[in-house]
Amino acid sequence: MDTNLKQKLMRYMAGNFSCQEIAQLITDYLDGSLNLGERVRFQIHLGLCFACRNYLRQMKHTIATLRQLPPEPVPQHVKEELLERFRNWKQHQPQSSVRSENE
Repeated sequence: MDTNLKQKLMRYMAGNFSCQEIAQLITDYLDGSLNLGERVRFQIHLGLCFACRNYLRQMKHTIATLRQLPPEPVPQHVKEELLERFRNWKQHQPQSSVRSENE
């Protein structure tokens, strides 16, 4: 079978999501924020792709491990510094030279 045709067939069978797209959607999937169509396509891909199933399993394990960590309060001086940096962040960003399609 032609390699290009095989890749297209696998992509179609895997819900039209690439592995990179699956990796980007993992958080939304775990949060339950994918719509029904996306969730079905996501699950089809998982059913056909061992690497993505493994990645999802690793993410679930990481989340479970992090939930076991004791919460530590952020020191007040760190909180204040972060808030100040966020407030000033936009002022220090260079203007984008890329125009939107609507302009």
